[in-house]
Amino acid sequence: MSTSLKPRTREFQTGPIQSTSEWGSVEELFGKQKAYFGTDVTKTYEWRVDQLDRLVRMLKENYKRFADASCKDFKTAAQENVFEVSASIATSEFTKSQLKEWMKPVEAPLPKFLTASGHKGMVYREPYGVTLIICPFNGPLVLSLRPAVAALSAGNPCMLKLSEALLATDELLLELIPEYFEPEALSAVVGGREIVTNLLKLPFDFIILTGSVGVGKVVMRAAAEHLTPVLLELGGQNPAIVDETANVPDAAKKIVWGAMAWGGQWCTSPGYAVVHESVAEEFVAECRKAVVELYGSDPKSNSDYSRIISAAAVERLASLIDLKKVVYGGKFDAPARYLDPTILYPVFWSDKIMEDEIFGPLLPILTFSDLGKLLEKIKSLPKPLAGYVFSRNQQAIDRVLQSLSFGGGAVNQTNIFLFIESMPYGGVGTSGIGNYYGKYGYDSLTHAKSILISPPDVAIDHLFPPYTREKVHALNQWFEY
Repeated sequence: MSTSLKPRTREFQTGPIQSTSEWGSVEELFGKQKAYFGTDVTKTYEWRVDQLDRLVRMLKENYKRFADASCKDFKTAAQENVFEVSASIATSEFTKSQLKEWMKPVEAPLPKFLTASGHKGMVYREPYGVTLIICPFNGPLVLSLRPAVAALSAGNPCMLKLSEALLATDELLLELIPEYFEPEALSAVVGGREIVTNLLKLPFDFIILTGSVGVGKVVMRAAAEHLTPVLLELGGQNPAIVDETANVPDAAKKIVWGAMAWGGQWCTSPGYAVVHESVAEEFVAECRKAVVELYGSDPKSNSDYSRIISAAAVERLASLIDLKKVVYGGKFDAPARYLDPTILYPVFWSDKIMEDEIFGPLLPILTFSDLGKLLEKIKSLPKPLAGYVFSRNQQAIDRVLQSLSFGGGAVNQTNIFLFIESMPYGGVGTSGIGNYYGKYGYDSLTHAKSILISPPDVAIDHLFPPYTREKVHALNQWFEY
């Protein structure tokens, strides 16, 4: 979920195709999934639950292998690589527990005269069909299997386009998916520019992308050719506002953790902290303390601090560091895929690091004196995926939440709103289109089909000519609920 086509986005690199399917091309696989969907078997509750059960079995029976693969790829922190597996299991089990209720048709209110004459309005949810899920590197499992849970629970066969950056996780998924799933239901492919191009030429019924704004535009252009609906999870430079009433030590620790967890490679990570000038120096000092408290004096040797996805990504991040503004960290080792947790201060809106989403463990700190002017500035920028405000002043909190447009966020916290299955997750504007998680994902991956059920022996006479004055007047009944 990043905002430019830079080394952190690997979907369009060249390389041979690998697939979980025995079929020789993505076109053949797509055709098989399309025909399978046409049998209507995926529309049953039993099929959907079976797919979720298979997913849970695959994860539970290979729990350590998946956690180890995530660790090998870049998530060295045990909390992070284990979370990849446990969160994917929890998503599946939560969805399974709610699915029967979600699948029930919902009765809609009707105009009074229709209800009185025995009519009924029902909304049915039907699956779209074969779904392409284009996966990023930063959530090896949660950002591939979580969308798959939404698709499968909604009755959609799906194809995962895995990120090439995740060598260990990809290898494991390519091995295990065919052992637990029929390829017509769930398959995965890995490949470079050619396979992505071929995939996007196919008339998928739905496309989910987690990635950059640049790739999002490519996907939307391709989807437009077939009028395919899309769900785009992108990113942005997420603000964390700290006002003069905030609990500064608490805010500093939470923002530092939010910016450094997963090596800073998370779409909801605070992209920058903007702090009231009256508490800025205290905040900077608390941030320095927080880094040491969380990761020790030698983060490079601390397994709780994850690696960067690639040497190229380290080089890109290092190029953003203004050494004159480093108040903590700043060192890097590209071959080891390591970059210090780094605090930069004072940073200004015109600095290079503020031009784009950082997507790494760098925390620029800016200051403000007037909240209104700050909100004006943030609103002039592309809409971010996340926003955070740290304050004890409810009036200021309300003002921030009402004024700023962003995907989702938190008050006096960072990141963890995305752990909650019962809340929607998604961006707005340049940070995305649509949302998923729980019922919101189920609804996004199904079409709401409205059906008016009329008694066979009841006619609505005023619809038929000849149109008398009384019949025309009777049309007003359609607007009385």
